[in-house]
Amino acid sequence: MNIENIVRGVAGTFILLTLALSRFHHEYWLFVTAFVGLNLLQSAFTGICPMVSILKKLGFKENGNRGCCK
Repeated sequence: MNIENIVRGVAGTFILLTLALSRFHHEYWLFVTAFVGLNLLQSAFTGICPMVSILKKLGFKENGNRGCCK
């Protein structure tokens, strides 16, 4: 599994999890959802993704064609 797939999977998991938590626990969980969305948006424009940096340090491999994540 490469970094691009992991980032997408983690972002999707966080969004779905926080949406469920906002429904069943407290609506303030939507701030985490907004944070994930804003981070994805800024990553699209700047090419800087904190999660990619963390995954590289953990030893995960990059995608060969350098898709969405640098």
